[in-house]
Amino acid sequence: MQDFVVVGGGVMGCLSALNLLEAGCRVTLLERGECGREASWAGGGIVSPLYPWRYEEPVRALANWSQGFYPTLAAQLLAATGIDAEVAPCGLLWLDHAERAQARAWAQTHQQPLSEVSSPFIYQRVPQLASGYQSALWQADLANLRNPRLLQALRARLLQFAEFQLHERSPALALLCDGQQVTGVRTATAEHRADAVVVATGAWTGDWLAQAGVAVPVVPVKGQMLLYKREPGWLKSVVLHEGRYAIPRKDGHILIGSTLEHAQYDKRTTEEALQSLRYSAEALLPDLAAMAPVAQWAGLRPGSPEGIPYIGPVPGLDGLWLNAGHYRNGLVLAPASCRLLADLVLQREPALNPQPYLPAGRL
Repeated sequence: MQDFVVVGGGVMGCLSALNLLEAGCRVTLLERGECGREASWAGGGIVSPLYPWRYEEPVRALANWSQGFYPTLAAQLLAATGIDAEVAPCGLLWLDHAERAQARAWAQTHQQPLSEVSSPFIYQRVPQLASGYQSALWQADLANLRNPRLLQALRARLLQFAEFQLHERSPALALLCDGQQVTGVRTATAEHRADAVVVATGAWTGDWLAQAGVAVPVVPVKGQMLLYKREPGWLKSVVLHEGRYAIPRKDGHILIGSTLEHAQYDKRTTEEALQSLRYSAEALLPDLAAMAPVAQWAGLRPGSPEGIPYIGPVPGLDGLWLNAGHYRNGLVLAPASCRLLADLVLQREPALNPQPYLPAGRL
């Protein structure tokens, strides 16, 4: 039985740990705060890149695999834990038109159910939408999920394994090494030995690995969100215009997002973002002008070049593995990324071509 230490308790760390446990491994997970309370909690939960035709093939491949697997994953977690991640097909209306030719070409090439719809369909689907939209791109099968509940379910599932140890509020301070062989991780209170270490530290990855002499171009990129509360069913589909979106939840909550800010590790919310997001919310859904948002928060995305994550072994340090750098699409890409990571670590036939994600040649 192999022993692993996973550093980071977001969706990448938790789902990587679950894949390893299901393969019969022992896993210790170290989380600097509470599991699932950083970017995985703060995101919107749309199970698609916002503009998928803008991304390179490596991102599309991970997204496509993950989209197909999410209903199965949610059902498995619900059966095991009783926690419903609420993976819900609701469809998405892209209300931008400048790229419709590019979008339709992408859909045709990749056999995606994307169609152009006119004003009657738009307002039948979302009657609360602001007036004036003449056409949109519509993807009927696109789903969103309740990301905080997904992370709650993953945490609960992990704790059901006798071979799993969770250490929250336990920052990983340094790698343990024997020459070029990574042998574990040191915290303030213990040394956790393992056959291999998986780094899934999100926005902190670049700085965390710099202390080991590994340069990874992952930096924090702040995003702020607003939350409104309407009655269940008030908004049926995700709507997106000029980079801002409104996402419905089953209980009537509506998420509005998001900003894109380079502010290092500053997660404070700002009045400027509040006003900007409120303007976007009311421009899309004018009825929201009559109410105040019920919450505002910020999270830190793991920004990386082209949003292509690093998945695989770190050159020069045997036993050190990366699963980080997913930028704006962590939740979207997590199932495929974590399956691929486990396949590579355990020397199984990989579910996807690993070449575009390997750190070798990219770091």
